[in-house]
Amino acid sequence: MAMNNSNDYMTRATARYKADSQARQRDPSLPVDILAIESSCDETAAAVIRDGHIVLSSVVASQIESHQRFGGVVPEVASRAHVEQIIQVIAQALQKAGKELHDMQAIAVTFAPGLIGALFVGVTAAKSLALAADLPFLGIHHLAGHLYASAVSDRLDPPFVALIVSGGHTELLHVTGHGAMVRLGHTRDDAAGEAFDKVSRALGLGYPGGPAIEQAAKLGNPAAFAFARALLEEGSLDFSFSGLKSAVLLVLDKHKRAQKEVPVADIAASFQMAVVDVLVHKAMLALQRTGLSTLVIAGGVAANRALRDRLLDVCQVCGVRLVVPDLWLCTDNAAMIGAAAYYRYQQGKLSSLDLTAVATLSIDAW
Repeated sequence: MAMNNSNDYMTRATARYKADSQARQRDPSLPVDILAIESSCDETAAAVIRDGHIVLSSVVASQIESHQRFGGVVPEVASRAHVEQIIQVIAQALQKAGKELHDMQAIAVTFAPGLIGALFVGVTAAKSLALAADLPFLGIHHLAGHLYASAVSDRLDPPFVALIVSGGHTELLHVTGHGAMVRLGHTRDDAAGEAFDKVSRALGLGYPGGPAIEQAAKLGNPAAFAFARALLEEGSLDFSFSGLKSAVLLVLDKHKRAQKEVPVADIAASFQMAVVDVLVHKAMLALQRTGLSTLVIAGGVAANRALRDRLLDVCQVCGVRLVVPDLWLCTDNAAMIGAAAYYRYQQGKLSSLDLTAVATLSIDAW
């Protein structure tokens, strides 16, 4: 995009933002409606969010069936599906909200991290719409979206510790204010959700792995296999799940070599418990270290009932407020992107059209 076009757009979008802000100063009841777009992986999503917590519409086009036969997400397949679906999904989100594009105060989109081809589809669509309507444009970090998913269903007041657990990320954050956070720990290899997917595939349970493992574990004994808990060095808040995954594969190999029936439910239950133990231990350690008494969990794995129940029990004993998003907000969606964008908008942190998709970006660098 030509530099002069980008500069002209920023002038117009900034003027629109200032006019809207001044109007709300005169009348605080005026809403902030944001069209949000999410396409970082295998969900094409759009939503209209009011004031960061009211969902006027949320549309998600899932690609799970397209990827199931491969046992995981294929980037090229995901990108093609985003191209095919994104215009229709955006149109449906606006229609369900009873809004037109010009009714929006801003357009927000996930720009990092994620599958680069998938991200490009969403970013290109969002920038095109912003340019056409002279609307402020907001690039949102995918993990910030997961974090602010809880704002849709609960109160989210910093400071707090956040545990974000998804297919590609396992992060512990110290959130000091809206848009201000310090990363306390992260995964050094496989993320928890990634480990769930790989173990599920090895057990023949299919994709996505999280729900499949959870369902199988209901019939199993979590004490059947004493899988090691990888806590790393003393006091570390980082995570490592590759060793646990390898331990499960070793158990499977031993059973197959001995021509013994594989106890799928017991392995699933034991594996799930090992993951939950580590996540809970690290989260509570982070709370102790920061001296905070609020824990927010987010991401796809936050939908896991064993994790939610364990954290609820531990937090009640320790006097910690646990904030958990509704189940539908745990997996990728655009409502969470709109929730995060609201706080960005309130702070006047607008993005330029020079912003591009980024495959890897630490949340504390956003």
